Parts: sequence; C-alpha cells; structure tokens
Amino acid sequence: MCGRFNVMTSAQGFVDLLQILVRVDSTVGNRPRFNVAPSQGVLAVRRSSPQQQAEMVMLRWGLIPHWAKDRSIGNRMINARSETAAEKPSFRQAYKSSRCLIAADGWYEWRKMSAGKQPYNIRRKDGSPLFFAGLWAGWQGSGPEGENLILETCTILTADADASLRYIHPRMPVVLRPGLYEQWIDGTITRAEKVSGIIRSRAVDAFEAYPVSSYVNIPANDSERCVVPVTLRQE
Repeated sequence: MCGRFNVMTSAQGFVDLLQILVRVDSTVGNRPRFNVAPSQGVLAVRRSSPQQQAEMVMLRWGLIPHWAKDRSIGNRMINARSETAAEKPSFRQAYKSSRCLIAADGWYEWRKMSAGKQPYNIRRKDGSPLFFAGLWAGWQGSGPEGENLILETCTILTADADASLRYIHPRMPVVLRPGLYEQWIDGTITRAEKVSGIIRSRAVDAFEAYPVSSYVNIPANDSERCVVPVTLRQE
C-alpha cells in the first residue's frame, strides 16, 4: 500500500518532466512537503476531459465516488488495487476515464521488526522525481454543518512490490515510466485491457530504500528530518 509520501521537487520541476503543455492551477504551491498524509491535498496532473489541456491541480487524497452519500468513505479509499480497480464500483468509472498522475519524490513504508515497525523512505535509485498512477473523482454533498461541498479527490493505485522491496512490504504504489505519462491521463483510452497494459509496463527495479526515524510516524511532523537516513540497531 501507500499511506504516506514526500514531495520535494517544485511544481515546475514536475511539469518539465512531463514534456507536454500543462496549465498550473493557482492553488498549487511550491513548499516542499516531507510527510504527505491521507485527507491532505496532493499535487496531481490530469485532463478534466479528453479535449481539455492537461492541468496540475491539488486533489484531496482519499477518493470519494460521485455517488457516495457520506464523504467519510474517502478515508478508506486512499489506495486501489490495480488488479481489481476496473471491476470495483468505487473505482470502475475513474479507472476507465478519470486517471491522473500523482507527483512525488518518494514514499514511506513500514517494515515489521522485533522492536516494532521501522519506517523506510523509498525512492528512485537516481534520486529523480516520479509519478504514481492515480484515479480521481468529483463529489458534491453536504458538509458537517449542512453546507454544500464540492470536492475533487484521488486514490493511488498499488501493485505487488518489486522483489527488492518485499522485505519491507508486499505492496507498493504503481510508479509509471516516463513514456507512459501522456497515455495514462488520456481519457480516450477507456478499454480496461489497454489501461491494464499501461500498468504492466510500469517502472520496476528502479528503487532504493533506506530506514528513517520514527519521527515520520506522526503526520503533523513535516520537515526534512522525515527523510534523513538512520542506522538500524542489530536485531
């Protein structure tokens, strides 16, 4: 799964990676974020319709399907299994035509050890930024005080972890290869077989992991200390 990640590259840096024309929304900021957590805003690139220009926007992490009556369902929808998303009612429509790229520099995963769970930061071996395969949806409903709310939310697709990372966790986010970015957000590609083919061509064997402090365990902790390597004690 993917329950926490970091974003240190600037918005323009991610735009440059895409090599396509992207409109950057005014809500997008450039502050580094070392501990992005569910329900927070995440940096994403999408096309709101197949004819529209690609845009970089902020989406709330935790997908709320358009038909949901209660927005709290999003708390359980931070990840979607790539193997079954095409059939699941919560993700089926987004998988078909509302896909997005979620910008990141790395993600955190927790390894079960005798002394407890040890967090690791996982990133590309060359240190370059990356994009997770995501799905997005619009939702309209009532807020806690009965006010009208319009939310745009997203989820991160996951797959079996690379062999080199399975000692930490059996799952990982789907990290797309650069040549697949444009295809992933192309809303005219709607057949599940073609979408699944993009996922199967994802980046593999391109990552490294190192242990970090339990400081990252607390979502409110959002500083460079989250990504500083630590030395593990001998078990």
